[in-house]
Amino acid sequence: MVPAHRGRAAEPVYRPILANRRGELEALGHLDEDVAPLLAPVLQVSILDQFTLDVLRRLPAGLLTAVDVTALPDVPGAELVRWGVPLVPVIGLADSDRRLVAHGAAARAHAQRAVVRLRVGHDRTGPDAATAAAERVWRFTRLVPEQCDLLIDAGDVCCLADVRVAEPRVRRLLEWARRHAWCSVSVAAGGMPPALSALPTDEPVRLDRWDWQLWQRLADLGVGYGDYGVGSAVPGADQSGDRLPTVRYTTDGAWWVYRWSRRGRRGDDRFADLCRTLVSAPHWPAVGAAFSWGDHEILRRARGGAGAGSASNWAAWSTSHHLAHVLAALPRPGQESGPGPWRSGQAPHERGRPARPHRSGETRRAG
Repeated sequence: MVPAHRGRAAEPVYRPILANRRGELEALGHLDEDVAPLLAPVLQVSILDQFTLDVLRRLPAGLLTAVDVTALPDVPGAELVRWGVPLVPVIGLADSDRRLVAHGAAARAHAQRAVVRLRVGHDRTGPDAATAAAERVWRFTRLVPEQCDLLIDAGDVCCLADVRVAEPRVRRLLEWARRHAWCSVSVAAGGMPPALSALPTDEPVRLDRWDWQLWQRLADLGVGYGDYGVGSAVPGADQSGDRLPTVRYTTDGAWWVYRWSRRGRRGDDRFADLCRTLVSAPHWPAVGAAFSWGDHEILRRARGGAGAGSASNWAAWSTSHHLAHVLAALPRPGQESGPGPWRSGQAPHERGRPARPHRSGETRRAG
């Protein structure tokens, strides 16, 4: 068995794929140390700056972050072993020979493991092609399957039709994955729409978490869970310039999106009104501000005790609550696990109000 990272008390149960934006990084930095070992975030680095490196050095003990540098140039400066931070490399099946060698060096320098990210619809995923690609990865990285966590990334699933298309594809990949002795196997997808600017304002809007529904359909196979946090899986999303105060609040099976544009109010008052509406909603957790750092910050604004913040702050508070909610919903190590060759568990029953679907499978506003 591969030795655990120093300070890690348990194997993770959740692999969120997050961009290296300030909001997402700030949310990771505020994780409680007792739950940090249960997360294995995959950080997609599109720009390598000093802020990212500083945050990675200050993350909670026990949180071992995987980093995907696919978007960075294949140059020595992008090699994780040079960053001076304990990290897990994320390996793509199409990575160059040179990058695979660098990923292998980073894996051996720190955690003795790596994440192999297989992108559904992007990578060649026939059984023979996938096996050939995986064997190439192991050859150049000098790793073995037992040192690799397989992450099957289904990408964007924003309606019921997407889920129905993705499920058989993922099942075929999981059937292939059983041929190899992976350390773990997880399935990730993103259900948040790429843009929210078309949604109504000044009232909460319910959006189905289609990524969660895809994983529930696969729970019989015992795979781990991953998602894109409160962001979209569509490349370049969330860059529309929409600056309205926005909170994306995760509940069982859905997000409630709050976008406030009420005229005639100062920014602080407008966001305080948004937060007051949220904390009085039925989906506000019973423990309130104790649920997560993000919930604590939202309640402060609802009480008028702080300013409105910025788009990065709203993303940080939304992400913080989302991470806490998913961890509360997933089974912990030692709890009864579902069937199948990999550690997992049955997803909890949805308790929220059912969505009213369009014929296309998309969700209408509720409440």
